Amino acid sequence: MVKFDSIFLFIVFTLIVSGCKKKLGDEKSSPNVILIYADDLGRGLLSHEGQKIIQTPNIDKLAETGVRFESAYGGMFCSPARASLLTGYHDLHTDKWEISRAGLYSDITRDKYTREQVENAYDKQATPVPENEVFLPEVFKQAGYVTAQVGKLDWGFATTHKQLKRHGWDYYYGYYDHQRCHGFYPPFLFENGEMVMIEGNTRADCGKTAEWDKNGGYEDRWNMEGKKQYSQNLFLDKMIGFLRKNKDSSFFLYHPTQLPHGPSSIPEIHPDFKSNNELTEIEKTYASMVKMLDDHVGILVEELKTLGLYENTIIVFSGDNGHEIYYPSEDKINKPMLNMQTGKNFDNVHTKYYSELVGDVFNGNDGMAGMKRDNWEGAVRVPLIYNWPGKLEEGKTIHTKVANYDMMNTFADLLNVDLSNEKDGLSYLPELLGEKSGKVHDFIVYSSFQGPALVTQDGWKLRYYGPKDIYQLYYLPDDYREDMELSENHPEKLERLKIELIKACNGDIKNGWFSYQSGILETPNI
Repeated sequence: MVKFDSIFLFIVFTLIVSGCKKKLGDEKSSPNVILIYADDLGRGLLSHEGQKIIQTPNIDKLAETGVRFESAYGGMFCSPARASLLTGYHDLHTDKWEISRAGLYSDITRDKYTREQVENAYDKQATPVPENEVFLPEVFKQAGYVTAQVGKLDWGFATTHKQLKRHGWDYYYGYYDHQRCHGFYPPFLFENGEMVMIEGNTRADCGKTAEWDKNGGYEDRWNMEGKKQYSQNLFLDKMIGFLRKNKDSSFFLYHPTQLPHGPSSIPEIHPDFKSNNELTEIEKTYASMVKMLDDHVGILVEELKTLGLYENTIIVFSGDNGHEIYYPSEDKINKPMLNMQTGKNFDNVHTKYYSELVGDVFNGNDGMAGMKRDNWEGAVRVPLIYNWPGKLEEGKTIHTKVANYDMMNTFADLLNVDLSNEKDGLSYLPELLGEKSGKVHDFIVYSSFQGPALVTQDGWKLRYYGPKDIYQLYYLPDDYREDMELSENHPEKLERLKIELIKACNGDIKNGWFSYQSGILETPNI
């Protein structure tokens, strides 16, 4: 009898331990993932990166208890950066994705076209996606995840239900048209193929206002007629609903927020800034947008904790490109940006944008040169934070140079998903988990409106400036601000990197010199 009881207890103990191991293994191999992708958020706008005026405690907390990347590269502006993120290809290719011109969806509100006419026109224009192509949400679907996108469209300047389903989204809610994203009070949004009317929002332009206060800009911004429901609040509600509905499933939630892309607009000024007499009203409006984004990150974290999901959820916070000015005023800051010392435009060869030269009180590009659309570092270096409680070393900074096109490979590595075709990205999962570093890029590449650029893993940077047909060489470890041009001192280095950059551009350097004329499809005919 004693022997039988011993055997019985051993079996029960073994089953319990096996069950616990299985559960632990499931947590490690299939954590929930939330990717928050900010819009035009220069990393200098975050207080853990040195921002003094705007406090971002919730995003800071993710970095303090997680892992921060020092040299993470996005793109130089929104659509290519997002396409690169979701396809795993860098943006010097000319044949990996298409960008459709925006604008037609607003005509639905104006009763010019029907929703079906607009979608059919865009679908007819689009080149069919190869069957073997894999997008980021499809990586998660192969691992049994529920996938969701809430917010701004995933990429392109216009999309359709057909295209979003092909990308792998089980659920989505948000805009189809980038131009409409410049307003925050849409009369309709889309949810799983259905057009959802937003009560109280009646403006065909979604409430878009002028960036300047002159010529009635201030009055228009605060005229709330036809502007009842703010899009970011709608997005937050949908994300909370998704979390509650899918709390018992493994999920990937992608939130491409509009914030803090301009023109600056907010339902009310945040209390942190109402009494700040050193800020203009439009600066307060912009700061409140950044603050709302941080507040909503905190709400999402608290919801995860309430649902018991926080410990098994990876939260990734990043952005598409570097800083942009959305708070110009006649008394303080010009747009287009002028060098206050000379009163002239920057030539982007000998002179370049720095925050202090234009009167940017927020220093959104964190002291780097350049801004959105450029190929200076301030245009492409973005925040990148991973938070996974108990699994990542708290407060760690990773200095390896990584790109937005690495994220697909990293999550495929985490989920043991084989990518069916070769991507440009590499997995940085080993270093993220504190293990021995895996393979790293010899160099990162990206396009811009000025021309392409290349940054080596040890910090050499080559930029091509198309308007002058010149190459410039910098060494970033000694030159954070890109002040010292070194091509005359290192001609052999310059030539070697030119070969690599032209090769990455498929043999033609102009492939990395982005323009609206060559890089975006024409508006389709209806």
